[in-house]
Amino acid sequence: MPDALPRDAQERRPPRADARRNRERVLAAAREAFAAEGPSVSLDEIARRAGLGAGTVHRHFPTKEELLKAVIADRLTALAEEAAGLAGAGDAGEAFFSFFHRLVATARGHLALSAAFAGAEELADAVREPGASLQAAIGVLLSRAQESGAVRGDIGPEELHAIIGGVLVMERRLSSAASRGRAMAVVVDGLRASS
Repeated sequence: MPDALPRDAQERRPPRADARRNRERVLAAAREAFAAEGPSVSLDEIARRAGLGAGTVHRHFPTKEELLKAVIADRLTALAEEAAGLAGAGDAGEAFFSFFHRLVATARGHLALSAAFAGAEELADAVREPGASLQAAIGVLLSRAQESGAVRGDIGPEELHAIIGGVLVMERRLSSAASRGRAMAVVVDGLRASS
Protein backbone atom coordinates (compact mmCIF):
# COMPACT_ATOMS: atom_id res chain seq x y z
CA MET A 1 0.00 0.00 0.00
CA PRO A 2 1.54 3.36 -1.00
CA ASP A 3 2.48 5.85 1.66
CA ALA A 4 0.26 8.84 2.18
CA LEU A 5 1.36 11.96 0.38
CA PRO A 6 3.51 14.32 2.43
CA ARG A 7 1.58 17.26 3.85
CA ASP A 8 3.16 19.83 1.48
CA ALA A 9 2.23 17.67 -1.53
CA GLN A 10 -1.35 17.43 -0.23
CA GLU A 11 -1.53 21.21 0.05
CA ARG A 12 -0.34 21.64 -3.58
CA ARG A 13 -2.96 19.25 -4.90
CA PRO A 14 -5.78 21.04 -6.73
CA PRO A 15 -9.05 21.19 -4.81
CA ARG A 16 -11.61 18.48 -5.50
CA ALA A 17 -14.41 19.30 -7.92
CA ASP A 18 -17.03 19.49 -5.16
CA ALA A 19 -14.81 21.84 -3.13
CA ARG A 20 -14.40 24.11 -6.18
CA ARG A 21 -18.18 24.11 -6.73
CA ASN A 22 -18.82 24.93 -3.08
CA ARG A 23 -16.30 27.78 -3.20
CA GLU A 24 -18.03 29.20 -6.28
CA ARG A 25 -21.42 28.89 -4.57
CA VAL A 26 -20.06 30.79 -1.57
CA LEU A 27 -18.59 33.51 -3.79
CA ALA A 28 -21.81 33.85 -5.83
CA ALA A 29 -23.92 34.15 -2.67
CA ALA A 30 -21.44 36.60 -1.17
CA ARG A 31 -21.46 38.78 -4.31
CA GLU A 32 -25.24 39.10 -4.08
CA ALA A 33 -25.32 39.58 -0.30
CA PHE A 34 -22.53 42.18 -0.17
CA ALA A 35 -24.04 44.03 -3.14
CA ALA A 36 -27.48 44.20 -1.57
CA GLU A 37 -26.63 44.60 2.11
CA GLY A 38 -23.06 45.90 2.17
CA PRO A 39 -20.11 44.72 4.26
CA SER A 40 -22.22 44.09 7.39
CA VAL A 41 -23.89 40.90 6.11
CA SER A 42 -22.97 37.85 8.23
CA LEU A 43 -21.19 34.69 7.10
CA ASP A 44 -24.18 32.69 8.36
CA GLU A 45 -26.45 34.64 6.01
CA ILE A 46 -24.07 34.00 3.13
CA ALA A 47 -24.02 30.28 3.99
CA ARG A 48 -27.83 30.27 4.00
CA ARG A 49 -27.95 31.98 0.60
CA ALA A 50 -25.40 29.51 -0.79
CA GLY A 51 -27.37 26.56 0.55
CA LEU A 52 -24.31 25.35 2.46
CA GLY A 53 -23.39 24.88 6.09
CA ALA A 54 -21.49 27.57 7.94
CA GLY A 55 -18.57 25.15 8.34
CA THR A 56 -18.19 24.87 4.57
CA VAL A 57 -18.09 28.65 4.24
CA HIS A 58 -15.52 28.92 7.05
CA ARG A 59 -13.33 26.25 5.43
CA HIS A 60 -13.03 28.34 2.28
CA PHE A 61 -13.04 31.76 3.97
CA PRO A 62 -12.12 31.66 7.68
CA THR A 63 -13.28 35.27 8.19
CA LYS A 64 -15.86 37.53 6.65
CA GLU A 65 -13.08 40.00 5.85
CA GLU A 66 -11.32 37.41 3.67
CA LEU A 67 -14.54 36.69 1.79
CA LEU A 68 -15.26 40.40 1.39
CA LYS A 69 -11.75 40.98 0.07
CA ALA A 70 -12.17 38.16 -2.45
CA VAL A 71 -15.50 39.55 -3.70
CA ILE A 72 -14.27 43.14 -3.99
CA ALA A 73 -10.94 42.12 -5.54
CA ASP A 74 -12.82 40.06 -8.13
CA ARG A 75 -15.10 42.97 -9.03
CA LEU A 76 -12.27 45.53 -9.18
CA THR A 77 -10.18 43.20 -11.33
CA ALA A 78 -13.08 42.80 -13.79
CA LEU A 79 -13.52 46.59 -13.93
CA ALA A 80 -9.77 47.08 -14.48
CA GLU A 81 -9.85 44.61 -17.37
CA GLU A 82 -12.84 46.42 -18.85
CA ALA A 83 -11.07 49.78 -18.58
CA ALA A 84 -7.89 48.34 -20.10
CA GLY A 85 -9.95 47.00 -23.00
CA LEU A 86 -11.13 50.53 -23.78
CA ALA A 87 -7.61 52.00 -23.83
CA GLY A 88 -7.31 51.71 -27.61
CA ALA A 89 -10.80 52.98 -28.44
CA GLY A 90 -10.99 55.39 -31.36
CA ASP A 91 -12.88 58.08 -29.43
CA ALA A 92 -10.88 58.54 -26.23
CA GLY A 93 -13.39 60.95 -24.70
CA GLU A 94 -16.31 58.61 -25.31
CA ALA A 95 -14.32 55.68 -23.89
CA PHE A 96 -13.50 57.64 -20.73
CA PHE A 97 -17.01 58.95 -20.08
CA SER A 98 -18.75 55.66 -20.89
CA PHE A 99 -16.43 53.81 -18.49
CA PHE A 100 -16.88 56.53 -15.85
CA HIS A 101 -20.66 56.07 -16.08
CA ARG A 102 -20.31 52.28 -15.98
CA LEU A 103 -18.01 52.40 -12.97
CA VAL A 104 -20.31 54.66 -10.96
CA ALA A 105 -23.42 52.66 -11.92
CA THR A 106 -21.69 49.41 -10.91
CA ALA A 107 -20.50 50.75 -7.56
CA ARG A 108 -23.82 52.51 -6.85
CA GLY A 109 -25.64 49.18 -7.17
CA HIS A 110 -23.10 47.31 -5.01
CA LEU A 111 -23.04 48.54 -1.42
CA ALA A 112 -19.73 46.90 -0.48
CA LEU A 113 -17.99 48.16 -3.61
CA SER A 114 -19.45 51.61 -3.05
CA ALA A 115 -18.10 51.57 0.52
CA ALA A 116 -14.68 50.59 -0.82
CA PHE A 117 -14.68 53.54 -3.24
CA ALA A 118 -15.87 55.88 -0.53
CA GLY A 119 -12.76 54.96 1.46
CA ALA A 120 -14.16 52.69 4.20
CA GLU A 121 -11.17 51.99 6.44
CA GLU A 122 -12.02 48.31 7.00
CA LEU A 123 -11.92 47.73 3.23
CA ALA A 124 -8.58 49.44 2.56
CA ASP A 125 -6.66 46.15 2.30
CA ALA A 126 -9.34 44.66 0.07
CA VAL A 127 -8.91 47.35 -2.56
CA ARG A 128 -5.17 48.00 -2.45
CA GLU A 129 -3.82 45.70 -5.17
CA PRO A 130 -6.84 45.38 -7.48
CA GLY A 131 -7.60 49.04 -6.81
CA ALA A 132 -4.13 49.99 -8.02
CA SER A 133 -4.75 48.04 -11.25
CA LEU A 134 -8.08 49.77 -11.75
CA GLN A 135 -6.59 53.18 -11.01
CA ALA A 136 -3.81 52.57 -13.53
CA ALA A 137 -6.31 51.52 -16.22
CA ILE A 138 -8.51 54.54 -15.50
CA GLY A 139 -5.38 56.70 -15.56
CA VAL A 140 -4.72 55.58 -19.14
CA LEU A 141 -8.32 56.38 -20.17
CA LEU A 142 -8.09 59.75 -18.42
CA SER A 143 -4.76 60.62 -20.03
CA ARG A 144 -5.98 59.71 -23.53
CA ALA A 145 -9.20 61.68 -23.01
CA GLN A 146 -7.21 64.69 -21.84
CA GLU A 147 -4.87 64.45 -24.84
CA SER A 148 -7.89 64.38 -27.15
CA GLY A 149 -9.26 67.54 -25.52
CA ALA A 150 -12.39 65.83 -24.14
CA VAL A 151 -11.46 66.06 -20.44
CA ARG A 152 -9.98 69.00 -18.58
CA GLY A 153 -6.25 68.69 -18.09
CA ASP A 154 -5.98 69.64 -14.43
CA ILE A 155 -7.44 66.39 -13.02
CA GLY A 156 -5.14 63.51 -12.05
CA PRO A 157 -5.93 59.85 -11.29
CA GLU A 158 -5.94 60.39 -7.49
CA GLU A 159 -8.32 63.31 -7.80
CA LEU A 160 -10.52 61.28 -10.12
CA HIS A 161 -10.66 58.48 -7.53
CA ALA A 162 -11.81 61.00 -4.90
CA ILE A 163 -14.36 62.40 -7.36
CA ILE A 164 -15.78 58.90 -7.94
CA GLY A 165 -16.12 58.39 -4.18
CA GLY A 166 -17.86 61.76 -3.89
CA VAL A 167 -20.29 60.98 -6.71
CA LEU A 168 -21.22 57.72 -5.00
CA VAL A 169 -21.91 59.49 -1.70
CA MET A 170 -24.00 62.15 -3.47
CA GLU A 171 -25.93 59.56 -5.47
CA ARG A 172 -26.76 57.65 -2.29
CA ARG A 173 -28.06 60.81 -0.60
CA LEU A 174 -30.21 61.67 -3.61
CA SER A 175 -32.50 58.75 -2.97
CA SER A 176 -35.47 59.71 -5.12
CA ALA A 177 -35.64 58.26 -8.60
CA ALA A 178 -36.02 61.77 -10.03
CA SER A 179 -32.75 62.91 -8.42
CA ARG A 180 -30.72 59.83 -9.25
CA GLY A 181 -28.06 60.60 -11.81
CA ARG A 182 -28.13 64.34 -11.17
CA ALA A 183 -24.86 64.31 -9.20
CA MET A 184 -23.28 62.25 -11.95
CA ALA A 185 -24.42 64.73 -14.61
CA VAL A 186 -23.00 67.68 -12.66
CA VAL A 187 -19.66 65.94 -12.15
CA VAL A 188 -19.41 64.84 -15.79
CA ASP A 189 -20.09 68.43 -16.89
CA GLY A 190 -17.29 69.55 -14.56
CA LEU A 191 -14.87 66.99 -15.98
CA ARG A 192 -15.40 68.00 -19.58
CA ALA A 193 -12.83 70.36 -21.06
CA SER A 194 -14.26 73.80 -21.68
CA SER A 195 -14.57 74.68 -25.32
